[in-house]
Amino acid sequence: MEKYLSWCEFDKSVEYIANKCKFLEFSGVYGIPRGGLCLAVALSHKLKINLISEPIKNSLIVDDIYETGITLKTFKHIEGAMFFVLFSKVSPTWWNSVHISEKSEWIVFPWENPLNLQSDRNDYIKKRDLS
Repeated sequence: MEKYLSWCEFDKSVEYIANKCKFLEFSGVYGIPRGGLCLAVALSHKLKINLISEPIKNSLIVDDIYETGITLKTFKHIEGAMFFVLFSKVSPTWWNSVHISEKSEWIVFPWENPLNLQSDRNDYIKKRDLS
């Protein structure tokens, strides 16, 4: 089962995160490559904060999806950081999420090529089986 996120839904998600963060001060916004980069750029413009190339103290750290937590947990130790994802497949505890999705749902983001859907999914599954 796939869910396609539109650019309009993406823009609404950016607005949601920006509203949650508008009274906070960040040293910058970091997007976890590759999925978090579009979100980080959009938030950098919306919140008028620097896009940073590595997460630092008091930064806003964003990604496209929290599924297993493997990626986001590597940044959990950063002092004062705030974490947002567009989708979480589990209920958030120490991170924030705009949407909660089913574990079986494959999210297709607007910057992705839908023709590569099956190969992207297979690559992801293969990568996780190796870890």
